Amino acid sequence: MSVVKINAITVPKERQERFEERFRGRAGAVESTPGFEWFELLRPQEGTDQYLVYTRWTDEASYEAWQSSQEFDRAHSGGGDTLAPAAANSSHLWSYEVIEYAGPKANQDSQA
Repeated sequence: MSVVKINAITVPKERQERFEERFRGRAGAVESTPGFEWFELLRPQEGTDQYLVYTRWTDEASYEAWQSSQEFDRAHSGGGDTLAPAAANSSHLWSYEVIEYAGPKANQDSQA
């Protein structure tokens, strides 16, 4: 089964626009990494200032290979002064194994 990595990153309200801008400008190298399945950046709606960066991988080894790669280092290098870090120095990496999943069911009426 797949593994999920969620990085919970604290971003003060006044830096959130800059944080999102940095993600819009990301190189996208992770998408061509062997074992990569999915990426999502989740914006906080209320009650928190934590963004969640969600990635899903075929297995732990694929994630670890990405994390130790030069592409990972480039993706997380900070971009120098023009893209100064927007997040506070607070993040937490959560790891999960997918044990069950479901997607939308096909509409019965459209199958006729």
